[in-house]
Amino acid sequence: MHEEKITMKPSTNDKAAGAVHQVKGAVKEKIGELTKAPALEANGRAEKNLGKAQKSLAKVEKAIGA
Repeated sequence: MHEEKITMKPSTNDKAAGAVHQVKGAVKEKIGELTKAPALEANGRAEKNLGKAQKSLAKVEKAIGA
């Protein structure tokens, strides 16, 4: 059997990765809030913001055709 490899555009990869980072970051941030762990909360906030930036990058890449 021959497997066909599916490749995604960089903009699609960035959009998907950004969404994952946003969700992971939001979960970490909430756990940090609930457990009163400021370092975890800050780490989650940073990861969530990274995800937002990555999704924005995907929009730019899509607009220029990357």
